[in-house]
Amino acid sequence: QVQLVESGGGLVQAGGSLRLSCAASGRTFSSSGMGWFRQAPGKEREFVAAITRSGATTYYADSVKGRFTISRDNAKNTVYLQMNSLKPEDTAVYYCAASRGLRVGIEVRDFGSWGQGTQVTVSS
Repeated sequence: QVQLVESGGGLVQAGGSLRLSCAASGRTFSSSGMGWFRQAPGKEREFVAAITRSGATTYYADSVKGRFTISRDNAKNTVYLQMNSLKPEDTAVYYCAASRGLRVGIEVRDFGSWGQGTQVTVSS
């Protein structure tokens, strides 16, 4: 199992930017596909972005494509989510997750380790 700790959330005005970080420990980080999910009050947890073990391939939800960028630094055991042009509808708790197997997916069930979450609030 891999342990994950997110940071970088906060309050930002619409149109602003934030960068989330997720530090991993435990199981070899570079053997895990990584993902970011978010959950707004009263809603299901939803996929935001994912990245393969090498970082060569990334996947995005349509709602964030072109605004968010996922990246990873395997030397630092860290995955990032750069969020630009933020909108009030991006307000949610953001979770970092590590894949169950070697391949990365985009469903909640594809991920077996989760961080505690970090709050992102975008004001209008």
